[in-house]
Parts: sequence; structure tokens; C-alpha cells
Amino acid sequence: MSLNHVNAASPQIHRANVSRVVAVARAVCVGLFIGAAGLSAGVHAAGFDSAPEVNAADKAFEAGKKAITARKWEDAIKEFRKVVAANNENADAHNYLGYAHRNLNQMDDSFKHYNIALKLNPNHRGAHEYIGEGYLKINQLDKAREHLARLEKICGKNCEEYRDIAKSIAAYKAPAAKK
Repeated sequence: MSLNHVNAASPQIHRANVSRVVAVARAVCVGLFIGAAGLSAGVHAAGFDSAPEVNAADKAFEAGKKAITARKWEDAIKEFRKVVAANNENADAHNYLGYAHRNLNQMDDSFKHYNIALKLNPNHRGAHEYIGEGYLKINQLDKAREHLARLEKICGKNCEEYRDIAKSIAAYKAPAAKK
């Protein structure tokens, strides 16, 4: 019996087979998407980019990331300011601005940018981790724990951002009281 004969004789079987093929194709696509997202999160660590395709096309964004990697905080700030000047709704750029300012001990600017990132994207894992680190830096352990709890709700205890801030909180030592 030829395939054409089966399909002509039984359209229900043909439709069922097409439906199965479509379902399998969708499952494969979803699996590839989830796998790519997981790889992307690992590559970016706490600097997790919520819009990697958009950011990768932005020369200033890429230059800012290179400056972050090189620990050239002023250069990073200059580049990420260009990004937010062109698109003030880029949560990733605000997150990196917060990070660079924190590394320069410019805590007011750091918190300003982390809060903008979180307003734009309340589930931004990198911003939650980094603002938690900022709160530890200014001895506000309770605030750091709030962001740890938020990360647990967003991505569970096994995501890198959760593990990193949990480790920092565990290692945190409150400053000794002044006599």
C-alpha cells in the first residue's frame, strides 16, 4: 500500500500524523530555546543580560562589558551611559552601571542604577544579586537577604546568582561595634 493510498483512504490518520510531527517539532524548538537560555545565563553570570540579542548589537554595550571584564570601571560607566542615553529602558545597562559604580564605592549611583534595572525588569537576576552585594557593602544584611529571597522565587536555589549572593551573605561579617 502506498503512502498516498493510506492518506487518501484515511484523512484522520494523516491529520493525526501531522499533529504528532508538529508536536515533536514544537518540543524540539522549546528544548533548544531553553537550552540556549541556560547557556546564555551561564555565560553572563550575574551580569545576566535579559536582552542578549539587542545588547550584542550595541557597540557601546559590548565595549562596556569589555571594560567591566578588564575592571576599568570609569570606562565601563562611560560606555553604559551611552547605552542608556540611546535607550534608557535597557535594564542590563543600568545593572552594569550599578556594578561599575559599586566597584568605585559610589554607592548612591550604584543603588540608583540597580533600582532602575529592577523597576524595568523586576526579575532581573543579575540586578538582584548585585544590589544584594551592594547592601552587604553598606552593612545592610537584611536588605541583602530580601534580594536573596527574591532570587529564590525567580530562579530557585540552584541558579548562579542565588548561589553567589548566598555565599556572600554566609561570608558576611558585620563590622565590630565601636567602643
